Amino acid sequence: MQLKGKVALVTGGAGGIGSATARALAAQGAHVAVHYAGSRDKADALVAELVAGGVRAAPFQADLTRPENAGELVRRVHAQFGRLDILVNNAGVYLTAPLAEMSDEDYATSFAVNVHAVFFASREAARLMEEGGRIINIGSVVGERVPFPGTGVYGATKAAVALFAQGWARDLAPKGITVNTVQPGPIDTGMNPATAPWAPYMIAPTAVGRYGKAEEVAAAVAFLASPAASYITGAAITVDGGFNA
Repeated sequence: MQLKGKVALVTGGAGGIGSATARALAAQGAHVAVHYAGSRDKADALVAELVAGGVRAAPFQADLTRPENAGELVRRVHAQFGRLDILVNNAGVYLTAPLAEMSDEDYATSFAVNVHAVFFASREAARLMEEGGRIINIGSVVGERVPFPGTGVYGATKAAVALFAQGWARDLAPKGITVNTVQPGPIDTGMNPATAPWAPYMIAPTAVGRYGKAEEVAAAVAFLASPAASYITGAAITVDGGFNA
């Protein structure tokens, strides 16, 4: 129970990687704020599950296509729980199109949710967290290498959050706060199911020859959130089965 008594906010907490992360943090004793945009039923069910497991949990709605809402979300969580120790910037959108076909709206939404909301949430967390705080961004292997057409904008947003972590690690080290990025590869979620028609093309480049599980990403997040990771900051931890090897 390395996180007993800590408070964590997981944005996009009702989704595949988000819900697995919430469970992993709660299993280590953390109280969890579960952010959702529109999936209230999933958020409520997850909160009930976490509370039954013996920790405090609550759902928090926020529309992160208006990224300024992310800072207000952090303040609401801090006000309700009385502290914030762990921020997992997991909420994201995956909007793809070849350059000539990318719409203004999809371009703006991609950066609003994947980049700007991460900034506003992290800035507010940096103001409120005490020593030992953890900020963990969920990036992507596409932030390092773009393997398929149409994913340039998405890849750019994920490269941005990895560089945020590098810069913020230096900004926040004097306060005893670490900032890192976890970069998933092909993970079996509702957004990218292992049964999808494109799955064989995702599996082919992986060294282990399979999709990953959301729990495998969550395990990396839980480790970075723990005291055991106190000397890791500004890092990008890739969880991709060798996709980018």
